[in-house]
Amino acid sequence: MESSRTRAQRDAITIEIGYALVSAFVLALVTFVAVAAPADLLLDLPGTWARRVRIGAGALAVIVFVVRVVHVLWGYRGAPGTQPNQPGRTSADP
Repeated sequence: MESSRTRAQRDAITIEIGYALVSAFVLALVTFVAVAAPADLLLDLPGTWARRVRIGAGALAVIVFVVRVVHVLWGYRGAPGTQPNQPGRTSADP
């Protein structure tokens, strides 16, 4: 069965997915550290509250990860060079 996508299109999709996952992981890690670190380092919370803050930071990191992946992949339009036509233009640039 022959695929209708070219090799360049498949490569572009693979790179876009990789970018989405890596950037989402980094953003989720930064989110977790930004929420959990101040609570651990600056606040003297009892064990139960410190654990709850870490669980909340983890949950927020998961949400940020999913939102980032969806945002990047939703905005993906195709392989490089496949920009849609500009509205109002009737001829190519000279």
